[in-house]
This record gives sequence, structure tokens and C-alpha cells, in this order.
Amino acid sequence: MKVLITGSNGQVGRCLVKQLQTCPDTEVLAVDRNELDITSKHDVISVVDGFKPHIIINAAAHTAVDKAEEEVALSYAINRDGPQYLAQAAHNVGAAILHISTDYVFAGDKGGFYAESDTVNPQGVYGKSKLEGEEVVATSCPRHIILRTAWVFGEGGNNFVKTMLRLAQQRDELGIVADQVGGPTYAGDIASALITIAKEIRAQGRDFEHAKYGIYHFSGLPHTSWCGFAQTIFGKAVKQGVLSKAPMVKGIKTEDYPTPAKRPANSMLDTQKIAETFNIQASDWQNALNQLSNYQIIENK
Repeated sequence: MKVLITGSNGQVGRCLVKQLQTCPDTEVLAVDRNELDITSKHDVISVVDGFKPHIIINAAAHTAVDKAEEEVALSYAINRDGPQYLAQAAHNVGAAILHISTDYVFAGDKGGFYAESDTVNPQGVYGKSKLEGEEVVATSCPRHIILRTAWVFGEGGNNFVKTMLRLAQQRDELGIVADQVGGPTYAGDIASALITIAKEIRAQGRDFEHAKYGIYHFSGLPHTSWCGFAQTIFGKAVKQGVLSKAPMVKGIKTEDYPTPAKRPANSMLDTQKIAETFNIQASDWQNALNQLSNYQIIENK
């Protein structure tokens, strides 16, 4: 199996590269933005035609949600145009494309879990650009998997877990948003899910049912709030000796912590479809926090 990974230095990208290194009979071409600018159609076609992958996994994205409100053109270039070029190139060489998307395609005002078939209604530039990315991937390559996920964290890059660990070393009390709920998702579990799907596509070849292509939700359980997520992080960090003590956590409302981009109040994704189709279970985010010493804290610059 030949796999092209874009965004190889991102949270999920790093996990994909690490996990695929242990897969037999697998050739990987891992590229980050320095090696492949996915917003360049010419460069994308050149790399894909040269490598001729069986699977393209697009882990590249403009994920700075607040910056996206100002960097509109850049957001659409990376989150829409790049995926379109990758999907078109995949179709040209007969490959399948696995594309990562987000809970931000939803308004977040629904009660209960969001299913793949629920109405999309993104509220900001990030969500809108990611939704258009989904649409162009689907129309450009019939062999596509769109994997929506949420609240991603991992050992690489910057994320909520690392931010909480850093702030806990600096403050005795923290106010954390308590009225937004979702499923924290470990980047390594996302990578594992994508690889499982890629292997099944490759194994079945033309027998891989067209009905299996499409949109899937994958995130963590149990659902919690950002406040609950932080409390779990601190509790585990103290037990593991990463923190000497946990700060006092005060639950606050979204309105008490204004941001340029609106966050979904409800990011709870229904993961039943991916479980039934591929036997992929929801991310066990609590288990992923059992090795917090691996999460190197990134200082603010």
C-alpha cells in the first residue's frame, strides 16, 4: 500500500507517520507544507503523479479558528482549495482520499448528538472553509472518506492539554468554559482510525462498496465540557507527578471568555456509523492522558 500523507508535522500527521512505519508492505510519502504546498495545483499534481499513491490522507488544515476570521483567503486556500486539488489528483491516479474535517461545520445549537446526516450550518470562517472543503472533496473524487472530529489533542503541536499544563504551573486558579460540550479526541486514535479505513479500502480494492465511502464522525467518549476536560487533565497530572498540585478550576460561561470566532456549544458527534461500518470505537481520551509526561509543554512566545 502506497500512502501519501499531507500535513505530516501536525498533530494527526505525526501520529500517522509513526504508526504507518510499523505497517508491513506499506510505502509512505509524508509531506508538510515545506515539502508540498497543497494550495498549488501544479505542485499537488506533480507529487501525486510522481508517487502514484493508493491512498491520500489529508491531515493538512488551517486550524487557527480565531485567526481564520482575519486570514480568510488563507483559510479557504488551505481548507478548500488544497483538498480539492488533492481529491482531483487522487481521482486522476485511481486513488482514494481520506480527508479530516471538523465539528465546526455544525452550528452547535442542537440537543443531543450530531449525526452525519444532520444539517450543517457553520458559524465562522474556519467552519465554512472546512465545509466547502468537504464538498469539493466529495465532488472531485468518488473514492472519498471525510472524517469529522473534534477537540483534538496529542503529544505533538499545541493543544488544550498542553495549554492547561502550562497554565497550571503559573496560576492557582483558572476559569474554564463549562457550557460547551464535546468529545476530546486523541490524535493517535484519529490516525489509527484512518489507517484502519485505508487498509480496508486497499484490501477490498474494487470490491470496496461504494456505499462505504462518504462522511463519518469520529471523536472521544465520554462527552464532557472544557471545564470537565481540564479537571481530568489536572487530576491525572498530579497522580503522575507532572504537576505538584492542581489549580482550582472555576466553571465560566462562554460569554465570560469572548473570542473572535464563535465556538459550537454542542460538539457531541455520534460515532455509531463508523463503529458499525469499520468496527472503529470512539477515542478513549481519558486513557490517552495516562502518559502526560510525553506532552511537552510549549511556552507562549
